[in-house]
Amino acid sequence: MGAAMRRIHVGNALSAFGLGFTVPFLYVYVAQVRELGATTAGLVLAVFAVAALVVLPFTGRAVDRRGPLPVLMAALVTAAIGAMSLGLANTPQLVIVSAALLGAGQAVMQPALATMIVECSTAETRTRAFATQFFLQNLGLGVGGLIGGQIVKHERPSDFTLLFAIEASMFLLLVVVMATVKLPRQARIADALPQAKGGMRQLFKHRAMVQLCALGFVMFFACYGQFESGLSAYGVEAAGISPSTLGFALAANTGAIVVAQFVVLKFVERRKRSKVIASVGLIWVVAWIFAGYAGLGHGSQAMATAAFISTYALFGLGEAMLSPTVAPLVADLAPDGRVGQYNSAFALVKQLALAVGPAIGGPMGAQLHAPYILTFIVFSLGITLLAVKLGEQLTPAQNNPWAVRQAAQAKARAEAEAEVEVGSLRAPEAVAV
Repeated sequence: MGAAMRRIHVGNALSAFGLGFTVPFLYVYVAQVRELGATTAGLVLAVFAVAALVVLPFTGRAVDRRGPLPVLMAALVTAAIGAMSLGLANTPQLVIVSAALLGAGQAVMQPALATMIVECSTAETRTRAFATQFFLQNLGLGVGGLIGGQIVKHERPSDFTLLFAIEASMFLLLVVVMATVKLPRQARIADALPQAKGGMRQLFKHRAMVQLCALGFVMFFACYGQFESGLSAYGVEAAGISPSTLGFALAANTGAIVVAQFVVLKFVERRKRSKVIASVGLIWVVAWIFAGYAGLGHGSQAMATAAFISTYALFGLGEAMLSPTVAPLVADLAPDGRVGQYNSAFALVKQLALAVGPAIGGPMGAQLHAPYILTFIVFSLGITLLAVKLGEQLTPAQNNPWAVRQAAQAKARAEAEAEVEVGSLRAPEAVAV
């Protein structure tokens, strides 16, 4: 791992650590600590999604034109200003404006950092690089959340101001770290390749990328979009799960990712990406069946609680399999000079799913218990079917780069051995002459 990649991973960990301090406590902070009410708190959470949807369509073009590093720097400064402002805001207007700045900065960080990982990795190292990124993100979020929870025990405004100040300082520290990164020279739209031009219109003509975006929407809608909305509401209303147990379930999710990430990596990187994604859909079918048992079965409360926590752990296992699979596939599908645009497009799909998921899943999880479980079992099966269809659009190098590399290396060894044999046969002839 080179120095640039090490700094990028440190940056991922720092940003996740900072976010972990505040993300779990936003609703409580706005609604109760600042006494601005549930409506304003809901608006703040919506503003995060809206801000991301506004800036992401322009992010990819900026990354490809200017490079990911300047874009990341601007996003970090914007997020730091938003975080500090949010920690000091005490009116609905200031809270919403601050949330918009923080949400926009956070949204831009993801595709910028992903593009930096692509530029500092090779086809051989990219899978492990994205797995490491996902591992550090979850570790940072988990540790930040645990420390933040200890700081805000008494729910005083000054405690929350400290949280947001820590978050802002993490972003500014990341600016310092990223300033030392030297990326390999990459062609930009402004100075190079004809194939880099074409914008979103060209992306929409890329059938495999369109199919991957559709698949990504279903994945994020059926998993991430339910964690803190539909699934948690279902757990409380149908399974009788206490709020504290929800915290254990989320911890089980993060723990499964941290434990499983590098255990599954070798298994994942040697198989077709489409088959890995398809298997995740089946794992999530089992997860939803566990959730169904927790809320609709007739077992004890202890069994229901265990099943519900297992649901989150199974989701974590699936996430650990997806992280070294999907992000490298997006990069491999992108033409030269357009990696930033492809990363931003996929990030936009994720944000759309995260906006729609809670809006649909929340009411269903709270009131329509059996239809809710059945709906998301169907969506998880849809992931498997869409993954199989996507595999038909991928080249061997895109779908199973490990096998292609192994075949190329075997061919090179065979050619080298053949040359040695030819040389050994020619040597006696030369002596005879």
